[in-house]
Amino acid sequence: MVISPNVDKTKPTATPPILGEHRVLLRNVSWQLFETLLTELGETRNVRLAYNQGILELMSPLMPHEHTKRLLERFVVVLCEELDLDIKSAGSLTCKREALAKGLEPDSAFYIQNEPQIRQKKDIDLEIDPPPDLMIEVDFSSSSLDKEPIYLGLEVPEIWRYADGKLIIQWLVQGRYVQHKTSAAFPNLPLTIIPQFIEQSLKLGEAKTVKAFRQWVQENL
Repeated sequence: MVISPNVDKTKPTATPPILGEHRVLLRNVSWQLFETLLTELGETRNVRLAYNQGILELMSPLMPHEHTKRLLERFVVVLCEELDLDIKSAGSLTCKREALAKGLEPDSAFYIQNEPQIRQKKDIDLEIDPPPDLMIEVDFSSSSLDKEPIYLGLEVPEIWRYADGKLIIQWLVQGRYVQHKTSAAFPNLPLTIIPQFIEQSLKLGEAKTVKAFRQWVQENL
């Protein structure tokens, strides 16, 4: 006789969290070692570094992370194209300030408001050049390193954080980050529309979703 387990079918089954990236946290790392790792790992690697006063995080993105990041990048480009805004994509540009012992490589970064100032620059020095106007951070696994002090040190004007199916937008206001319902770069963009299109991409595919997003921008912004 087979005895069936006593399962309460009225209770919803917990959905396992999506694994979007691997993270490793190292402590007591010198600035010199951080610089050495940036050089030795090179520009073609699939690992992003974040450093804050001796603490180093290494993040290796997986498919869900990269899919979401690239969709967000394409949405930003579509917005700039349709709204006739200047843009320079900086990708995972290494942003650092040795004097503050802070540095990171965002998932993606863009110059929009300050694009004319760096249009012809090949190298960015944050001691003299402005930081990217917008940085994007995708987080499926809850970063073990608090990056906000790094962003503050770099004086990044706006951050988009995508986690748990939600987009959080933060502006740098008087030395601290304040959560806003709209983007400084795209003030008429509703906060909730981006997650809706990201979710839609899992059903329609990336190309059709970007096309639908472009049409939405044309009709609503």
